[in-house]
Amino acid sequence: MTTTATNKQVTLKDYVSGFPKESDFDFTTTTVELRVPEGSNSVLVKNLYLSCDPYMRIRMGKPDPSTAALAQAYTPGQPIQGYVVSRVIESGHPDYKKGDLLWGIVAWEEYSVITPTPHVHFKIQHTDVPLSYYTGLLGMPGMTAYAGFYEVCSPKKGETVYVSAASGAVGQLVGQFAKMLGCYVVGSAGSKEKVDLLKTKFGFDDAFNYKEEPDLTAALKRCFPNGIDIYFENVGGKMLDAVLVNMNPHGRIAVCGMISQYNLENQEGVHNLSNIIYKRIRIQGFVVSDFYDKYSKFLEFVLPHIREGKITYVEDVADGLEKAPEALVGLFHGKNVGKQVVVIARE
Repeated sequence: MTTTATNKQVTLKDYVSGFPKESDFDFTTTTVELRVPEGSNSVLVKNLYLSCDPYMRIRMGKPDPSTAALAQAYTPGQPIQGYVVSRVIESGHPDYKKGDLLWGIVAWEEYSVITPTPHVHFKIQHTDVPLSYYTGLLGMPGMTAYAGFYEVCSPKKGETVYVSAASGAVGQLVGQFAKMLGCYVVGSAGSKEKVDLLKTKFGFDDAFNYKEEPDLTAALKRCFPNGIDIYFENVGGKMLDAVLVNMNPHGRIAVCGMISQYNLENQEGVHNLSNIIYKRIRIQGFVVSDFYDKYSKFLEFVLPHIREGKITYVEDVADGLEKAPEALVGLFHGKNVGKQVVVIARE
Protein backbone atom coordinates (compact mmCIF):
# COMPACT_ATOMS: atom_id res chain seq x y z
CA MET A 1 0.00 0.00 0.00
CA THR A 2 1.19 3.50 -0.88
CA THR A 3 2.25 5.38 2.22
CA THR A 4 2.74 8.77 0.55
CA ALA A 5 0.86 10.82 -2.03
CA THR A 6 1.50 14.02 -3.95
CA ASN A 7 -0.38 16.96 -2.53
CA LYS A 8 -1.22 19.97 -4.71
CA GLN A 9 -1.73 23.21 -2.76
CA VAL A 10 -2.93 26.77 -3.49
CA THR A 11 -0.58 29.33 -1.93
CA LEU A 12 -0.58 33.11 -1.72
CA LYS A 13 2.46 34.66 -3.47
CA ASP A 14 2.44 37.92 -1.54
CA TYR A 15 0.11 40.25 0.35
CA VAL A 16 -2.58 41.69 -1.91
CA SER A 17 -3.60 45.33 -2.33
CA GLY A 18 -6.55 46.33 -4.51
CA PHE A 19 -8.52 43.65 -6.33
CA PRO A 20 -6.98 40.17 -6.06
CA LYS A 21 -5.84 38.59 -9.33
CA GLU A 22 -5.26 34.98 -10.30
CA SER A 23 -1.55 35.82 -10.54
CA ASP A 24 -1.53 36.52 -6.77
CA PHE A 25 -1.76 32.75 -6.24
CA ASP A 26 0.62 29.89 -6.90
CA PHE A 27 0.37 26.12 -7.03
CA THR A 28 2.91 24.03 -5.19
CA THR A 29 3.13 20.25 -4.96
CA THR A 30 4.41 18.53 -1.85
CA THR A 31 4.32 14.98 -0.57
CA VAL A 32 2.07 13.88 2.27
CA GLU A 33 2.36 10.79 4.49
CA LEU A 34 -0.92 8.88 4.27
CA ARG A 35 -0.99 8.18 8.00
CA VAL A 36 -1.17 10.12 11.24
CA PRO A 37 1.75 10.07 13.67
CA GLU A 38 1.57 7.36 16.33
CA GLY A 39 -0.21 8.57 19.46
CA SER A 40 -1.38 11.88 17.96
CA ASN A 41 -5.01 13.05 18.08
CA SER A 42 -4.88 14.49 14.56
CA VAL A 43 -6.74 13.22 11.51
CA LEU A 44 -5.63 12.87 7.89
CA VAL A 45 -8.34 14.08 5.52
CA LYS A 46 -8.90 14.09 1.79
CA ASN A 47 -10.44 17.42 0.80
CA LEU A 48 -13.55 17.25 -1.38
CA TYR A 49 -15.17 20.70 -1.65
CA LEU A 50 -13.74 24.19 -1.12
CA SER A 51 -15.80 27.23 -0.21
CA CYS A 52 -14.96 30.60 -1.84
CA ASP A 53 -16.06 33.43 0.46
CA PRO A 54 -15.67 37.24 0.34
CA TYR A 55 -14.16 37.47 3.86
CA MET A 56 -11.09 35.66 2.48
CA ARG A 57 -10.07 38.92 0.80
CA ILE A 58 -9.50 40.45 4.24
CA ARG A 59 -7.02 37.66 5.06
CA MET A 60 -5.00 38.38 1.88
CA GLY A 61 -3.98 41.87 3.01
CA LYS A 62 -0.87 42.77 4.96
CA PRO A 63 -1.56 42.44 8.71
CA ASP A 64 -2.33 45.82 10.26
CA PRO A 65 -1.99 45.76 14.06
CA SER A 66 -4.15 48.88 14.36
CA THR A 67 -7.29 47.26 12.90
CA ALA A 68 -9.33 44.43 14.33
CA ALA A 69 -9.17 41.58 11.82
CA LEU A 70 -11.89 38.99 11.34
CA ALA A 71 -9.22 36.31 11.06
CA GLN A 72 -5.43 36.33 10.92
CA ALA A 73 -3.73 37.18 7.63
CA TYR A 74 -2.58 34.44 5.30
CA THR A 75 1.16 33.79 5.20
CA PRO A 76 2.74 34.32 1.76
CA GLY A 77 4.23 31.08 0.44
CA GLN A 78 1.88 28.98 2.59
CA PRO A 79 -1.41 27.35 1.53
CA ILE A 80 -4.41 29.61 2.05
CA GLN A 81 -7.18 28.34 4.31
CA GLY A 82 -10.93 28.39 4.07
CA TYR A 83 -14.03 26.35 4.73
CA VAL A 84 -13.66 22.87 3.27
CA VAL A 85 -15.64 19.60 3.25
CA SER A 86 -13.32 16.65 3.88
CA ARG A 87 -13.35 12.88 4.30
CA VAL A 88 -11.27 11.21 7.02
CA ILE A 89 -8.66 8.77 5.68
CA GLU A 90 -6.97 7.96 8.96
CA SER A 91 -7.62 9.15 12.49
CA GLY A 92 -5.86 9.32 15.81
CA HIS A 93 -8.78 11.32 17.25
CA PRO A 94 -11.35 9.55 19.46
CA ASP A 95 -14.32 11.34 17.83
CA TYR A 96 -13.39 10.53 14.23
CA LYS A 97 -12.91 7.29 12.36
CA LYS A 98 -11.93 6.44 8.78
CA GLY A 99 -14.72 7.37 6.37
CA ASP A 100 -16.22 10.12 8.57
CA LEU A 101 -16.98 13.46 6.95
CA LEU A 102 -16.36 16.92 8.38
CA TRP A 103 -16.48 20.57 7.40
CA GLY A 104 -14.46 23.45 8.81
CA ILE A 105 -11.30 25.51 8.37
CA VAL A 106 -8.74 23.52 6.38
CA ALA A 107 -5.93 24.44 3.95
CA TRP A 108 -6.60 24.62 0.21
CA GLU A 109 -4.87 21.38 -0.79
CA GLU A 110 -5.72 17.81 -1.72
CA TYR A 111 -4.82 16.25 1.65
CA SER A 112 -4.52 17.83 5.10
CA VAL A 113 -3.53 16.75 8.58
CA ILE A 114 -5.69 18.60 11.09
CA THR A 115 -6.47 18.47 14.79
CA PRO A 116 -10.27 18.70 15.02
CA THR A 117 -11.26 21.68 17.17
CA PRO A 118 -14.76 22.46 18.51
CA HIS A 119 -16.51 25.31 16.61
CA VAL A 120 -13.75 25.18 13.96
CA HIS A 121 -14.45 21.67 12.63
CA PHE A 122 -17.88 20.04 12.56
CA LYS A 123 -18.62 16.37 12.04
CA ILE A 124 -21.15 15.80 9.25
CA GLN A 125 -24.01 13.64 10.54
CA HIS A 126 -26.54 14.08 7.72
CA THR A 127 -25.55 12.74 4.30
CA ASP A 128 -28.99 12.57 2.65
CA VAL A 129 -28.35 16.11 1.34
CA PRO A 130 -25.63 17.14 -1.16
CA LEU A 131 -22.22 17.19 0.58
CA SER A 132 -21.37 20.48 -1.13
CA TYR A 133 -24.16 22.09 0.93
CA TYR A 134 -21.76 22.01 3.89
CA THR A 135 -19.72 24.76 2.16
CA GLY A 136 -22.88 26.88 1.99
CA LEU A 137 -26.45 26.24 3.08
CA LEU A 138 -25.46 23.82 5.89
CA GLY A 139 -22.09 25.41 6.62
CA MET A 140 -20.73 28.83 7.50
CA PRO A 141 -22.92 30.88 5.06
CA GLY A 142 -26.12 29.13 6.19
CA MET A 143 -25.27 29.68 9.83
CA THR A 144 -24.44 33.34 8.99
CA ALA A 145 -27.86 33.87 7.41
CA TYR A 146 -29.64 32.15 10.30
CA ALA A 147 -27.79 33.96 13.10
CA GLY A 148 -27.81 37.33 11.34
CA PHE A 149 -31.49 37.26 10.51
CA TYR A 150 -33.07 35.58 13.54
CA GLU A 151 -30.65 36.57 16.29
CA VAL A 152 -29.41 40.02 15.19
CA CYS A 153 -32.37 41.44 13.23
CA SER A 154 -35.13 40.42 15.73
CA PRO A 155 -37.61 40.10 12.84
CA LYS A 156 -41.40 40.15 13.14
CA LYS A 157 -44.08 38.94 10.74
CA GLY A 158 -45.18 41.64 8.30
CA GLU A 159 -41.97 43.69 8.46
CA THR A 160 -40.16 44.95 5.38
CA VAL A 161 -36.74 43.41 4.72
CA TYR A 162 -34.03 44.52 2.30
CA VAL A 163 -31.09 42.24 1.42
CA SER A 164 -28.08 43.43 -0.61
CA ALA A 165 -25.88 40.95 -2.55
CA ALA A 166 -29.08 38.94 -2.33
CA SER A 167 -28.21 36.11 -4.72
CA GLY A 168 -24.96 35.24 -2.94
CA ALA A 169 -24.28 32.40 -0.51
CA VAL A 170 -25.84 34.21 2.46
CA GLY A 171 -28.33 36.60 0.84
CA GLN A 172 -30.37 33.95 -0.97
CA LEU A 173 -31.06 32.29 2.39
CA VAL A 174 -31.84 35.47 4.33
CA GLY A 175 -34.52 36.28 1.76
CA GLN A 176 -36.08 32.84 2.05
CA PHE A 177 -35.98 32.90 5.87
CA ALA A 178 -37.70 36.31 5.80
CA LYS A 179 -40.42 35.06 3.44
CA MET A 180 -41.02 32.01 5.67
CA LEU A 181 -41.64 34.42 8.55
CA GLY A 182 -44.17 36.42 6.53
CA CYS A 183 -42.06 39.49 5.74
CA TYR A 184 -42.05 41.61 2.58
CA VAL A 185 -38.62 41.05 1.00
CA VAL A 186 -36.66 42.91 -1.67
CA GLY A 187 -33.14 42.06 -2.83
CA SER A 188 -30.53 43.70 -5.02
CA ALA A 189 -27.93 42.03 -7.23
CA GLY A 190 -25.63 42.98 -10.10
CA SER A 191 -27.11 41.32 -13.20
CA LYS A 192 -30.45 40.60 -14.87
CA GLU A 193 -29.86 36.86 -14.44
CA LYS A 194 -29.40 37.27 -10.67
CA VAL A 195 -32.41 39.56 -10.31
CA ASP A 196 -34.58 37.03 -12.18
CA LEU A 197 -33.29 34.31 -9.86
CA LEU A 198 -34.31 36.33 -6.79
CA LYS A 199 -37.86 36.73 -8.06
CA THR A 200 -38.50 33.35 -9.68
CA LYS A 201 -36.40 30.89 -7.68
CA PHE A 202 -35.96 32.40 -4.21
CA GLY A 203 -39.40 33.96 -3.89
CA PHE A 204 -38.37 37.58 -3.20
CA ASP A 205 -41.31 39.98 -3.57
CA ASP A 206 -39.19 42.31 -5.70
CA ALA A 207 -35.59 42.78 -6.78
CA PHE A 208 -33.47 45.28 -8.70
CA ASN A 209 -30.12 45.49 -10.47
CA TYR A 210 -28.16 48.13 -8.56
CA LYS A 211 -25.90 48.72 -11.59
CA GLU A 212 -28.90 50.04 -13.54
CA GLU A 213 -30.05 52.45 -10.84
CA PRO A 214 -28.61 55.97 -11.18
CA ASP A 215 -30.13 56.88 -7.79
CA LEU A 216 -30.08 54.13 -5.15
CA THR A 217 -32.09 56.21 -2.66
CA ALA A 218 -34.90 56.57 -5.24
CA ALA A 219 -34.69 52.85 -6.13
CA LEU A 220 -35.21 51.88 -2.49
CA LYS A 221 -38.03 54.41 -2.10
CA ARG A 222 -39.73 52.81 -5.12
CA CYS A 223 -39.35 49.28 -3.68
CA PHE A 224 -40.21 50.32 -0.11
CA PRO A 225 -42.79 53.14 -0.26
CA ASN A 226 -43.45 52.53 3.46
CA GLY A 227 -39.78 52.31 4.44
CA ILE A 228 -37.39 49.52 5.48
CA ASP A 229 -37.65 47.79 8.86
CA ILE A 230 -34.68 45.44 8.46
CA TYR A 231 -31.59 45.75 6.26
CA PHE A 232 -29.27 42.76 5.92
CA GLU A 233 -26.02 44.49 4.96
CA ASN A 234 -23.57 42.71 2.65
CA VAL A 235 -22.09 45.54 0.57
CA GLY A 236 -21.56 48.83 2.46
CA GLY A 237 -20.59 52.11 0.78
CA LYS A 238 -23.18 54.01 -1.25
CA MET A 239 -25.81 51.35 -0.65
CA LEU A 240 -25.66 51.82 3.12
CA ASP A 241 -26.00 55.57 2.61
CA ALA A 242 -29.15 55.08 0.54
CA VAL A 243 -30.60 52.60 3.03
CA LEU A 244 -30.21 54.96 6.02
CA VAL A 245 -32.49 57.53 4.35
CA ASN A 246 -35.14 54.85 3.75
CA MET A 247 -35.07 53.13 7.15
CA ASN A 248 -38.11 53.21 9.40
CA PRO A 249 -37.99 54.31 13.04
CA HIS A 250 -36.59 51.51 15.23
CA GLY A 251 -35.19 49.78 12.15
CA ARG A 252 -32.43 47.18 12.48
CA ILE A 253 -29.35 46.77 10.31
CA ALA A 254 -27.35 43.52 10.63
CA VAL A 255 -23.89 44.16 9.23
CA CYS A 256 -22.69 40.88 7.78
CA GLY A 257 -20.22 42.09 5.15
CA MET A 258 -19.10 45.05 3.04
CA ILE A 259 -17.84 43.56 -0.21
CA SER A 260 -17.81 46.97 -1.97
CA GLN A 261 -15.06 48.11 0.43
CA TYR A 262 -12.71 45.14 0.73
CA ASN A 263 -10.56 46.00 -2.28
CA LEU A 264 -10.33 49.77 -1.70
CA GLU A 265 -7.13 51.32 -0.36
CA ASN A 266 -9.26 54.05 1.27
CA GLN A 267 -12.73 52.96 2.27
CA GLU A 268 -15.67 55.19 1.36
CA GLY A 269 -17.33 57.31 3.99
CA VAL A 270 -21.02 57.20 4.88
CA HIS A 271 -22.88 60.52 4.92
CA ASN A 272 -26.41 59.88 6.17
CA LEU A 273 -25.49 58.75 9.66
CA SER A 274 -27.64 61.33 11.45
CA ASN A 275 -30.67 59.19 10.49
CA ILE A 276 -29.51 56.70 13.11
CA ILE A 277 -30.34 59.17 15.87
CA TYR A 278 -33.83 60.41 15.17
CA LYS A 279 -34.97 57.11 13.61
CA ARG A 280 -33.47 55.18 16.57
CA ILE A 281 -31.84 52.72 14.17
CA ARG A 282 -29.86 49.83 15.64
CA ILE A 283 -26.80 48.85 13.59
CA GLN A 284 -25.04 45.70 14.75
CA GLY A 285 -22.05 43.97 13.25
CA PHE A 286 -21.73 40.26 13.84
CA VAL A 287 -19.35 37.39 13.16
CA VAL A 288 -20.73 33.91 12.56
CA SER A 289 -18.23 32.18 14.85
CA ASP A 290 -19.93 33.87 17.83
CA PHE A 291 -23.03 31.76 17.07
CA TYR A 292 -21.58 28.31 16.34
CA ASP A 293 -22.91 27.06 19.69
CA LYS A 294 -26.34 27.25 17.99
CA TYR A 295 -25.29 25.07 15.03
CA SER A 296 -27.28 21.99 16.09
CA LYS A 297 -30.37 24.18 16.63
CA PHE A 298 -29.84 25.59 13.13
CA LEU A 299 -29.67 22.10 11.60
CA GLU A 300 -32.90 21.09 13.38
CA PHE A 301 -34.55 24.14 11.86
CA VAL A 302 -33.18 23.99 8.32
CA LEU A 303 -32.90 20.27 7.44
CA PRO A 304 -36.69 19.59 7.40
CA HIS A 305 -37.18 22.60 5.10
CA ILE A 306 -34.52 21.27 2.71
CA ARG A 307 -36.01 17.77 2.70
CA GLU A 308 -39.49 19.16 2.02
CA GLY A 309 -38.17 21.33 -0.82
CA LYS A 310 -39.13 24.55 0.99
CA ILE A 311 -35.63 26.01 0.77
CA THR A 312 -33.85 26.44 -2.55
CA TYR A 313 -30.10 26.79 -2.82
CA VAL A 314 -28.14 27.70 -5.93
CA GLU A 315 -24.46 26.82 -6.28
CA ASP A 316 -21.89 27.93 -8.84
CA VAL A 317 -19.52 24.96 -9.13
CA ALA A 318 -15.95 25.09 -10.48
CA ASP A 319 -14.20 21.77 -11.15
CA GLY A 320 -10.67 21.07 -9.95
CA LEU A 321 -8.25 22.67 -7.48
CA GLU A 322 -6.54 24.47 -10.39
CA LYS A 323 -9.79 26.47 -10.86
CA ALA A 324 -9.83 27.67 -7.23
CA PRO A 325 -7.97 31.01 -7.67
CA GLU A 326 -10.15 32.00 -10.65
CA ALA A 327 -13.31 31.10 -8.71
CA LEU A 328 -12.22 33.07 -5.64
CA VAL A 329 -11.18 36.16 -7.63
CA GLY A 330 -14.47 36.02 -9.56
CA LEU A 331 -16.44 36.77 -6.38
CA PHE A 332 -15.16 40.34 -6.41
CA HIS A 333 -16.36 40.88 -9.98
CA GLY A 334 -19.79 39.30 -9.41
CA LYS A 335 -19.04 36.39 -11.73
CA ASN A 336 -20.58 33.78 -9.44
CA VAL A 337 -24.29 33.05 -9.61
CA GLY A 338 -25.11 31.72 -6.15
CA LYS A 339 -22.71 30.04 -3.73
CA GLN A 340 -19.22 29.59 -5.22
CA VAL A 341 -17.91 26.06 -4.65
CA VAL A 342 -14.79 24.32 -5.97
CA VAL A 343 -14.85 20.53 -6.32
CA ILE A 344 -11.45 18.92 -5.65
CA ALA A 345 -12.77 15.36 -5.50
CA ARG A 346 -16.31 13.99 -5.29
CA GLU A 347 -15.31 10.95 -3.23
